[in-house]
Amino acid sequence: MPDVQALVNDFVLKLKRRKIEGSHASARHTAELLRSVISHQRMRQTNQAGALIDAVKAVGEQLIAANPVELAVGNIVRRVLHIIREEDLSSTATAIEGLGLSAGSDDDDEGQYEDRPALSAAALAAAARSTLRAPSLQTLLGDIPGSAVTPQPPSSWGDSEGKSKSDKNLRSRKLKHDVIEAINELIQDIDTCHEQVSEQAVEHIHQNEVILTLGRSRTVKEFLCAAKEKNRSFRVFVAEGAPRYQGHVLAKELVGKGIQTTVITDSAVFAMISRVNMVIVGAHAIMANGGVVAPVGINMVALAAQRHAVPFVVVAGSHKLCPLYPHNSEVLLNDLKSPSDLVDFGEFSDCMDFGSHGGSPLLHVVNPAFDYVPPKLVSLFITDTGGHNPSYMYRLIADYYSADDLVVKQRSTS
Repeated sequence: MPDVQALVNDFVLKLKRRKIEGSHASARHTAELLRSVISHQRMRQTNQAGALIDAVKAVGEQLIAANPVELAVGNIVRRVLHIIREEDLSSTATAIEGLGLSAGSDDDDEGQYEDRPALSAAALAAAARSTLRAPSLQTLLGDIPGSAVTPQPPSSWGDSEGKSKSDKNLRSRKLKHDVIEAINELIQDIDTCHEQVSEQAVEHIHQNEVILTLGRSRTVKEFLCAAKEKNRSFRVFVAEGAPRYQGHVLAKELVGKGIQTTVITDSAVFAMISRVNMVIVGAHAIMANGGVVAPVGINMVALAAQRHAVPFVVVAGSHKLCPLYPHNSEVLLNDLKSPSDLVDFGEFSDCMDFGSHGGSPLLHVVNPAFDYVPPKLVSLFITDTGGHNPSYMYRLIADYYSADDLVVKQRSTS
């Protein structure tokens, strides 16, 4: 599949060069790419789900390695793997049910079969998993005494084999179709997550309240604008989010929607927090323990909110739910941005003279992109599935991910 491989290579290059801005765009692009990979995947005669899982893991491993900081990419890879497992399980259950019904509804010589023992679940499951031969009654009733089974005439073997191949091909196509449909639903959920979160705004923002946020988050912006559209009157304090000052951009957007907005410096958060009714911030990722990876400076806001008993609310789409814990080796919690965002190298050139002090400068500049906020500082998560306490997040994550896919690594062929 040369076209799909070209798409994979192009996306990997974009991730490495940080050409895709934001977790939302990264998640959507990842889902679309994996949909293409699955649609072009040639299916085996046996273990079709295994073939899809191997293909997705092979691509997912490349995507995650290209930009480990963008956790949304790994989230979507694991979501798709979970979808494949769930659809395969559903298909197997349907096959088992169908086989059980067909075995129990054979009306020919009804009285002759009344004394047969019931089919065991193990026998049905084994028959449903077998893709090498037709699921005949001879196979299904293997645990029944031989006298109760009528041997199949040799003349029908060819017909049975042909039917077996047809059934396998039909089930293979259905599995792929169901997986692609589920991925389409996932993409739609990603596209509508901001609207789903915003619909809950009027439940949390009340008249004449003061809201504080930091930096710029699209989810936060739409959440606040949705409350304004419902005729809520409130004021927003926006911490500017140095050194990129994305708070300035958010302040302009809020003013454009008619929301009273006050820009404050990041260092003024503790001074202003006593006037605030609620803190609402976005997130880069929500970890399995309920901790939050968020833009740098938000942990300071969370500490200020806790000190003054102000609710600290995190709004985010479900594609940002990460099944990993902060201490997992697969998690890269931070990214260092360019020092030029903080200092003018011309002004500080004398402090960075590599020719003195043993070749090492006395001045070092560190510009981290993210903070980690522990779950004890979070009051509430608002996602597209509703509001949840931090202690509930692991339950929500269990609905989206399989424990077998926490480490995305292609199986060794040796």
